[in-house]
Amino acid sequence: MDKSFTTKTSADGYIQVVEGVERKTLVYGEKTLLTEFRLTSGNHLPMHKHPHEQTGYLVSGHIVLIIDGRRHHILPGDSWIILSNVEHGAEIIKDSIAIEMFSPVREDFIPSNRKLYNNKGEWENELLRN
Repeated sequence: MDKSFTTKTSADGYIQVVEGVERKTLVYGEKTLLTEFRLTSGNHLPMHKHPHEQTGYLVSGHIVLIIDGRRHHILPGDSWIILSNVEHGAEIIKDSIAIEMFSPVREDFIPSNRKLYNNKGEWENELLRN
C-alpha cells in the first residue's frame, strides 16, 4: 500500500458551517487533517471548543480571532495555534481564506467520496486505514 497521497484542486466539496463560513477538507492522514475555510465579511464563527489542536494560516483577508477571551487581529501571512479544549471564535472583517490543520484527525470533517491520489498519480476513493 502506498504511504503518500495528494489531492487535486476543485471548486467542489465546500460545506456551510454557519452563515458566511464554508469549509472544505483538503487532505487527511492518520494524525492530521488539513482544511480550507472561506469566510465572508460581516459574519462570525461562534465561540466553541473541541479536543483537537488547531493550527492556522491566513492566506487572504482580515479576521479577528478570539482565543481564550483575547482578541487577535489576523492579516495575510499571520498564523496561530489553538490548543485542545480552548474556547475560540472569529469575526470576519474582510472576505478571507484560511488554512487550518487539526490533530488528531477530526472524524466529523472527513468527506465521503474524496479523491485522494497516490504517489503514482492514481486515485483512491478513500485513504485506506489499517
